[in-house]
Amino acid sequence: MKFIIHAIPAFKDNYIWLMHSKDTNSTYIVDPGDAEPVIEMLDLLKFSLDGILITHHHPDHTGGIDELLKRYSIPVFGTQRIEQATNIVRDKDILSLSGHEFEVISIPGHTRDHLAYYSAKDSILFSGDTLFSGGCGRLFEGTPQQMHASLSKLSTLPPSTKIYCGHEYTENNTGFALNVDPKNESLKKYAEKVRILRMQNKPSLPSTIGLELEINPFLRADNKDIQEAVKSFTKKSHLNVSQTFAAIRKWKDTY
Repeated sequence: MKFIIHAIPAFKDNYIWLMHSKDTNSTYIVDPGDAEPVIEMLDLLKFSLDGILITHHHPDHTGGIDELLKRYSIPVFGTQRIEQATNIVRDKDILSLSGHEFEVISIPGHTRDHLAYYSAKDSILFSGDTLFSGGCGRLFEGTPQQMHASLSKLSTLPPSTKIYCGHEYTENNTGFALNVDPKNESLKKYAEKVRILRMQNKPSLPSTIGLELEINPFLRADNKDIQEAVKSFTKKSHLNVSQTFAAIRKWKDTY
């Protein structure tokens, strides 16, 4: 039995992800920036809580940990920067969450020690603030080269892998992407689909690796049309793939 994933909106545009396995009656939370909506969802669904997974240390992903630990005596998985972490995890570690295996993937860029959690069996990826649908995270601590390498690593996962990221940024991201990749018909269709979903106040997520490889300019820095658009932005006649990626990120910062 696979995990069932529930989106818990928080703050302006965060998503806290709840995973529940019916066969083991186990529940895990990813990046609880706020405890209140998590507790409300757990009470509504009549679930207990078996553990917390943290992708990175930013407060909008960790702020609810203490309150949840007052209610539940549970493990917290994260890096050494997570002071409440009971289980320090690193790249390539394998977690067994009530019989479901998750691989820890190191993806620096947004922060220097950002993690993702990937289940091959369940075909799900919790990418935090590194890979968004149609975009990627800002570079608060890492370099463009690190972020490009991290996204390249994630892009090798199976195309059917569902992506659960930390924010509802898709409409803004696709709007920007259309400036970078205006000839992309798949992107145009996706942007319209997302626009309708958001008008109905529905989540645009999850996305998939396969879809992102078609529409996300940050995964397509080797595309000739995108490189031409970026040259126009930078006024430079030649850019390699890494430089193209860095220029797209700089362009997005000003969008």
